[in-house]
Amino acid sequence: MIELPVISEEQTKRKKPNWLRVKLPVGKEYAHVRKLVDEHKLHTICESGNCPNMGECWGAGTATFMILGNVCTRSCSFCAVATGRPPEYDTDEPRRVAEAIKLMQVKHAVITSVNRDELKDRGAEIWYQTVIETKKLSPETTIETLIPDVKSNWDALFRMIEGGQEVVSHNMETVESLYRRVRPQAKYARSLEQIKRTKAHGMRTKTGIMLGLGEKQEEVYKAMDDLVAHDCDILTLGQYLQPTKMHIEVAEFIHPDLFDHYREEGLKRGLKYVESGPLVRSSYHAERHVNV
Repeated sequence: MIELPVISEEQTKRKKPNWLRVKLPVGKEYAHVRKLVDEHKLHTICESGNCPNMGECWGAGTATFMILGNVCTRSCSFCAVATGRPPEYDTDEPRRVAEAIKLMQVKHAVITSVNRDELKDRGAEIWYQTVIETKKLSPETTIETLIPDVKSNWDALFRMIEGGQEVVSHNMETVESLYRRVRPQAKYARSLEQIKRTKAHGMRTKTGIMLGLGEKQEEVYKAMDDLVAHDCDILTLGQYLQPTKMHIEVAEFIHPDLFDHYREEGLKRGLKYVESGPLVRSSYHAERHVNV
């Protein structure tokens, strides 16, 4: 175990550490992406999830698109996306997302979605068509799909991942002991099984975990071992930031040196690539994961 300073829950209520400060989104490229997103009536997890890297990523002309609406059927205690009964989904969305990706001329696109548990196919057909349309209009663009928990609907999973994307991600979000509190409608073992089945289907697999929710170092190591045992290739580790007062509080701010240690530990335990840092999010530097 590595012993490094952390900032306690009581301290987090006063001030965030310097390493979590980010610049406000500005610049010509950011304004261009902002305009495209608005004109094409697209949802991005950058906005809905209050991502701290939005300025950096949009400034570089990239964005993570969120399909199937912006209302989720889950009520995870960490997430800023609205919860409720989603409206009818837009069957024209795959075309609009594909056109926006082409206009942005991105080399690597990340596509994610809310959970649509009320749909029999979990939204799988829209997932499939979005990848197909994007590949049709931008054949040189590589794609990562960050897919939700399909609740063991493996037919839906396979439809989601057979459109031709290069990377399939499904976030574990936290360690096993915190699942009931952080992801009350999800199951740790089920998410691991989804990753394993995705790999067995021939895909490059990826997941993300938030730190600072009260997990112990030994639990992070166990999660890494579980991921390796279930054929996960890529892991991202980032600091949890409380989006509103209604969401679960930050237990501690993790020191950047501990994030560096976790990166080294993950690689040592058999993961092929680990992106680890306070401001890392699941789609951060996603273009680096394509060929690992």
